[in-house]
Amino acid sequence: MSKKSEIVKEIKNLIDEANPIIEFLQGKSDDGKYSFHMNYQPWYTKAIKVVEVLAPDRYLEFKSFYEIDPKRKSLGYGTYVIQDYIKGIAPSYYRHPDFDTKNEALTCMYNQYTILVSLISRIDSILTDIETTLLSELQEDELSSARQVMKVSLRASGAICGVIIEGHLQKIAKNHKLTLRKKNPTISDLNELLKSNGIYDIIEWRKIGYLGDIRNICSHKKDVDPTKDQIIELIDGTNWVMKTIN
Repeated sequence: MSKKSEIVKEIKNLIDEANPIIEFLQGKSDDGKYSFHMNYQPWYTKAIKVVEVLAPDRYLEFKSFYEIDPKRKSLGYGTYVIQDYIKGIAPSYYRHPDFDTKNEALTCMYNQYTILVSLISRIDSILTDIETTLLSELQEDELSSARQVMKVSLRASGAICGVIIEGHLQKIAKNHKLTLRKKNPTISDLNELLKSNGIYDIIEWRKIGYLGDIRNICSHKKDVDPTKDQIIELIDGTNWVMKTIN
């Protein structure tokens, strides 16, 4: 099973687990034996983690339907949350004589439910965003390593930069659904592919080609050794590739 299928399955399981909780709040399964507390709390613990990882832009919203706002000034419609329902808290009868705590909890629960459902329709973009973020963090760590290694070995530092550039260009090619028959394409191969398909212009192509030339000096034992200035230029150029080529 692919990672995408596993994630979709997990979300669907949470959706299925939410259904009986919603039915209870709707009064469809209230036989006196069902415990909202015992069923909702484990569900919420799992669901909020999924939302935090897959949809951080919806995380605070999802959480707000459960957690009491410490800045809340009044209790009633629009401020009542599931945590109130669990604690058995209700607004003043004199201010809200018709207030239905179970129905308000249902509204909050249903909003959480719909956020989970929405994740399935945007799973591809979510996974792409996560992958891009992780790659960016990895590249930053590798570039930092290249700066440190430069103090010990210019060749090793340049080789690290070459790996970063190759990985980044491969990612760009993948995003644009471009492929090469070559099993292990070089910076030069990827540079030609991206330029010929209009991903960037000749100025960027020349700059990346130049960075590739410095990298080749580092990766192949020749009579010529890379200079410190070349490696600094390669490190700066690698950072430029990471930040501007997309």
